[in-house]
Amino acid sequence: MRFLIIFIFLISNSYANEAIDIKNLIIYKELKKHSSLTFLDAKNNQLDISNFKGNVILLNFWATWCAPCKDEMPSLDILQANNSLENLKIFPINVGQDSIEKSLKFFKDLNIKNLNVYFDTPVTLAKKFELRGIPTSILINKDGLEFARIIGSIDFQDKKFIEWLSGYN
Repeated sequence: MRFLIIFIFLISNSYANEAIDIKNLIIYKELKKHSSLTFLDAKNNQLDISNFKGNVILLNFWATWCAPCKDEMPSLDILQANNSLENLKIFPINVGQDSIEKSLKFFKDLNIKNLNVYFDTPVTLAKKFELRGIPTSILINKDGLEFARIIGSIDFQDKKFIEWLSGYN
């Protein structure tokens, strides 16, 4: 009996820690509710996250001068094209006060094809989410609640990350 209890503990513990092995990922036990989450598209139209309920949302905060942002953006672009994550909506939101022209050039230079440029002006979302640096990605579930965040850059093509994320999709 003692062996069985230890075995069950080890198995359940390994599943609980599986997501911990994903670099820079923080998963919340208590989901966070945020109100009035809006940002701008490239044409200065205001978008509200509540309009995307029913989808898993990844808000990626970045800037053109941020080297880690530049490193992770191509894998984020590929993630958006992943057919197994069809309910995933990714919004890369520039918080660097960069112009639309500079932001579009950043995407063009990196050959970003699956993502659009969005802006947080005047850095309202960054304040609401209490960002401490960039890149930071906020993950919001289908009910509009923040369930995790990634602080710093990651490879969005990491198999562990995609498997974990597909559990929410």
